[in-house]
Amino acid sequence: VQLVESGGGLVQPGGSLRLSCAASGFTFRYYAMSWYRQAPGKERELVASIMGAGDSTNYADSVKGRATISRDNGKNTVYLQMGSLKPEDTAVYYCNARWSTLFDYWGQGTQVTVSS
Repeated sequence: VQLVESGGGLVQPGGSLRLSCAASGFTFRYYAMSWYRQAPGKERELVASIMGAGDSTNYADSVKGRATISRDNGKNTVYLQMGSLKPEDTAVYYCNARWSTLFDYWGQGTQVTVSS
């Protein structure tokens, strides 16, 4: 199983970015996919999630209206589009695939830094 995140980097406040997570080694369409983030000194928190068919999404209050999670089951990839970025969005962003407590996978993370 592999989850490989990409798209992180340094972004100015107010800017936008798109994170991607390429999955392999499991039946992607069966899994709920999520993005989490962890800022220095803070606990990991859920940012957004999307169910297998892509018909149901959920967002943290802190990113509602600024983030869109989507998935392409043909490409085994999940995306997180974020805009109006704030310094408090600075964190390592992790991709998660979950089918049950037994089938719960994590990527290695990608750093997002929002700073001028």
